[in-house]
Amino acid sequence: MFDYVIIITLKWVPFLFAVILHEVAHGWVAEKLGDPTARVMGRITLNPLVHIDLVGSILLPAFLYLTDSPFLFGWAKPVPVNFANLRGGRKDMAMVALSGPLTNFVLAALSSLVYHMTFQTGHQGTMEVSRIWHDYLSEPLHIMAFNAFAFNLVLMVINLLPIPPLDGGRIVVGLAPLNVAVALERMEHYGMLIVLILIGTGLWSYIVRPVLTFFWHILM
Repeated sequence: MFDYVIIITLKWVPFLFAVILHEVAHGWVAEKLGDPTARVMGRITLNPLVHIDLVGSILLPAFLYLTDSPFLFGWAKPVPVNFANLRGGRKDMAMVALSGPLTNFVLAALSSLVYHMTFQTGHQGTMEVSRIWHDYLSEPLHIMAFNAFAFNLVLMVINLLPIPPLDGGRIVVGLAPLNVAVALERMEHYGMLIVLILIGTGLWSYIVRPVLTFFWHILM
């Protein structure tokens, strides 16, 4: 039972940080661009209790984990943004949307650094001290860093798909000509259904795997 708790912790802690910091970034950038909605509603915080979504943060990741999915994916409660308050209109909306995936990329790069720093590291001293260092600090950090790297890259890639309400869809809506933006916005009600179909059919692995392989060769 104790080992199971450790395994869950080493997976779920980096996963929750990935989805929570993704949403916090949206709220923080929106505030800088003129919309304080997230700040007013107490959503620019690392407190997981205000961000956890029953389906996106618990049920879907648990289902993917229990079915031995090669990738873990999910989301936190979307941070509220009133796009009408943004000073730059659609362009600022695109910047708010981009901030989430960009945050995941930065977290992936930092996780890669920690992964390399804890790879086969030891402690100059007695054998007992070296064993404690490896078993209780270096190895858990190494595993969490690997999980964080994978989770953040998956979140970045999936969220950059040009399907509203995913961030990629918002970016396209913010930068595309008005007629294209309007057409994409009409897809928003079906966006998450499309994503769940991609996950359920396994098609999303054909999108995620090549990108993960690319970044793996660069960062890992």
